[in-house]
Amino acid sequence: MKKNIYSILILGLLLACQPNSGDIDYTALSDDERLEVAKELAQNTIIVDGHMDLPFRMYNMGHDMRGEVFDFVSKSTEGNIDYVRAREGGVDAPFMAIYIPASYQETGGAKGLADTLIMMVERMVDTWPDKLALARSPEDIENNFKSGMLSLPMGIENAAAIEDDLSNIEYFYNRGIRYMTLTHGKDNLVGDSSYDDAETHGGLSDFGKEVVLEMNRLGMIVDVSHITDKTFFDVALISKAPIVATHSSARKFTPGFERNVSDEIIKKIAEKEGMVMITFGGSFLDQEYSDANAAIRAHVQEWLKENNLSYRDEAAQAYIREYAADKKPVVHVSKVVDHIDHVVNLVGVDYVGLGSDFDGVGDTLPEGLKDASMYPNIIAELLKRGYAIEDIEKICYKNFFRVWQQVNAIAEN
Repeated sequence: MKKNIYSILILGLLLACQPNSGDIDYTALSDDERLEVAKELAQNTIIVDGHMDLPFRMYNMGHDMRGEVFDFVSKSTEGNIDYVRAREGGVDAPFMAIYIPASYQETGGAKGLADTLIMMVERMVDTWPDKLALARSPEDIENNFKSGMLSLPMGIENAAAIEDDLSNIEYFYNRGIRYMTLTHGKDNLVGDSSYDDAETHGGLSDFGKEVVLEMNRLGMIVDVSHITDKTFFDVALISKAPIVATHSSARKFTPGFERNVSDEIIKKIAEKEGMVMITFGGSFLDQEYSDANAAIRAHVQEWLKENNLSYRDEAAQAYIREYAADKKPVVHVSKVVDHIDHVVNLVGVDYVGLGSDFDGVGDTLPEGLKDASMYPNIIAELLKRGYAIEDIEKICYKNFFRVWQQVNAIAEN
């Protein structure tokens, strides 16, 4: 016990002295000691996460604007984030994704769904004003952090939310939306999706070009996750402001997976002073895992058809768990840092961040990164690889703040 207390005191002194001591070798610490340092850093450093799908998960559970508010403040065994696990992991500003499924592009109601999801986030903040706060700027996040509040900034995932009306961009900006992902699973009026082979526009549509410029004018960040390479390079040519992939990983590790960003795209994002926020899903991180997951999915779809069941049926869930249990390779949190390393080696540490896609990638998350309590494991791995504290702070929030402030400055001018 005394040894543990002594170790914690020493680690506390190391952290306290850190700003004036650039010669601390964190790589020489044991894994346990490094994790203690990482936990302290996570609590004392702002951590921004570019994308979490909690609002749509709440919506699917029936927690819309009716009945009881989703219990976000109690620790849960479901999903990937709640207030308790966020505080444990030190995450301070998880962007709430206002996700619009591509099906709404055909059925209509996209703007209405976006409004509902925004109001659901606002409803949580109104219910627990001592714990949660909205955030529309880096300054809001900093002030909330100093007050011990968890910030819930918002971004729209899928520009289908604006339907065919350019004025809806300003409408959503005024509702608190600070980035917009241009497409999702299918091509839309704005441009082409990496998950769709149709290539409807051959890149960004004429309407999409107006959308990008209007986002620049307002100070809304252009999110290039989910779009085709052709669409991306159209955006890069037109946008006057930095661009961000809020939840994408490096294609080097998943050749042919257009949803991840290529080296050429990473270089162009850096040239535009933007950033890539690495996402955590196993299929984004590792090709072997992706192949195994695709094979499991194909088998399950066939089995469901043969047994006249859907994914949500209890019998199907039990079968899927049993069938998939030993068929996926293990992906560790270190793989996330492999992707960070790749971006850093390619363009430098100023152009990378974190974008988990928690509550959006199901049960594909790596070992050591299953929920929002586990961000210290990323920091510990970065320390193990020799990253300086200043660079870890850049990855956690400073890079994103710089981009956001540049986007705002261009809008103001």
